[in-house]
Amino acid sequence: MSKNPQGHSSEQARAENQTHFGFRSVDESAKEKLVGDVFSSVASKYDIMNDVMSFGLHRLWKRFAVSQSGLRPGGHVLEVAGGSGDLTRHFAKQVGETGKVLLTDINTDMLAQGKAKMIEAGLVGNIEYAIVDAENLEFEEDQFDCVAISFGLRNVTRKDKALESMYRVLKPGGRMMVLEFSKPVIPMLSKIYDCYSFNAIPKIGKWVANDQKSYQYLVESIRQHPDQETLRKMMLEAGFDEVKYHNLSAGIVALHLGFKF
Repeated sequence: MSKNPQGHSSEQARAENQTHFGFRSVDESAKEKLVGDVFSSVASKYDIMNDVMSFGLHRLWKRFAVSQSGLRPGGHVLEVAGGSGDLTRHFAKQVGETGKVLLTDINTDMLAQGKAKMIEAGLVGNIEYAIVDAENLEFEEDQFDCVAISFGLRNVTRKDKALESMYRVLKPGGRMMVLEFSKPVIPMLSKIYDCYSFNAIPKIGKWVANDQKSYQYLVESIRQHPDQETLRKMMLEAGFDEVKYHNLSAGIVALHLGFKF
């Protein structure tokens, strides 16, 4: 068995550099491109697919998240992996003309969709845009009153690094929000949800977006995401204080809140 310069076996090194892309095991270095290809493929149909897949519930989940942001006029907020900007649209109204919202994504196609939506909605004065990697937020520390990521964390290769990066740029007294698919807390609902997810969602993706493969990844990525308690502990380990979560739709989605004191 060969050894690398650090004394680890080559097999161990490969295992340490592996992550999941859906149910597939891939090199960490490959995941970003694979996820990027998925979102570039679905960008133009992203919003309509969200409405169809969730029966419109995603709008209620996001409105609840916004209601928990604690933002006031003049506040500064960062949306990470914000894509088409559903949270940003609400944040911009909360912080008003004296505030600022920074909508970011690592995918240029998704960010272009978000920018177009904001312009169409007439929200142009207090929103800025940037191509940014969630794992390496190249902003000054202690800069934002609120940092939010909505249905994006599960696509990040190194979630711990992303959470640490978001903690760094959050102001003391600021609030972190993670809205993400999670684990249903009712066993029967979990079975129904699995049946719908694996049998219906990829087919809907094929019919609506002409892309079954990307939505198969979506379903698998949800199952690979940490459950409510695991994510809570990850946020605590990243430095956040008083981390709690709200189960939405019986845990199909959870909103995690953390603070920086």
